[in-house]
Amino acid sequence: MSLSVRILGTSASRPTVERNVSSLAIIREGETLMFDCGEGTQRQMMRWGVAFSLADIFFTHLHADHILGVIGLIRTMALQGREERLTLWGPQGSARILKRAEGLGFERATFPVEIIEVSADSPIKRDGYAIIPFAVDHRNSASLGFALVEETRKGRFDPDHARELGIPEGPLWGQIHRGLPVTLPDGRVIQSSELVGPQRPGRRVVVTGDTRPCPATIEHSREADLLIHEATFGDEESERAVETGHSTAREAAGVAREANARRLLLTHFSARYSRDPGPLEREAKEVFRETAIAKDGMEIEVPFRGS
Repeated sequence: MSLSVRILGTSASRPTVERNVSSLAIIREGETLMFDCGEGTQRQMMRWGVAFSLADIFFTHLHADHILGVIGLIRTMALQGREERLTLWGPQGSARILKRAEGLGFERATFPVEIIEVSADSPIKRDGYAIIPFAVDHRNSASLGFALVEETRKGRFDPDHARELGIPEGPLWGQIHRGLPVTLPDGRVIQSSELVGPQRPGRRVVVTGDTRPCPATIEHSREADLLIHEATFGDEESERAVETGHSTAREAAGVAREANARRLLLTHFSARYSRDPGPLEREAKEVFRETAIAKDGMEIEVPFRGS
């Protein structure tokens, strides 16, 4: 079951020659979920092969560098004759601003645009997974992070042992895998635990948006397979990070270490690091070794643990 992340923009506040502003897409089994949609995102989608048929865009907050791209994206979708619903998800207060974006530059979209305001820790449940919003700390604004959390999977079924026990392949195998005992013609009762291993965790991908390091991010990132955390500044601008409600690379790494995440991907870089984010990577790796620097167009596969 595939799960990947496509990075569409990694610059803070404004685009640079090397980097567009904030956006990324998570693709799970062919379903595309977008998180933030900064100016120029639709061109990044074309460049990196992200489908315009996506049905959901999640906004971490309403600052311009995270939302302006939705105006052009809706316009292009309308020109393409889209009829399917597009749902925009955002923190409290989103409806008023996003409603303006929906109609700016053209009369009406050719398709329904639904705007839903979400609250922290109110899961958005889907088939096999949920999107869990959580409150982050960004300049006293209504800002959210989002965790994509898959359901726990069944344990592995041992077909060789099933054959050794004389259980014919077919419906009985399915019954055992569902956790039910089976009775064989000779009267033996085979418990599911004899043939099925322990349940296995699904995957967890966390997107913080803009934030200071905060307990909610740590809590929702515990054992995360991938934590995507902003790292706007380096150590030398730690005071500015506090003033503007952002994180340094070292602070983001501290969050990943505290949460025991498997991997950390840093993004949302100040323009001064656009060409050379090496200092941010070095500072973060002093705290958390499994750190990588996001680049526009980067694709990251998220495997199951142990696979």
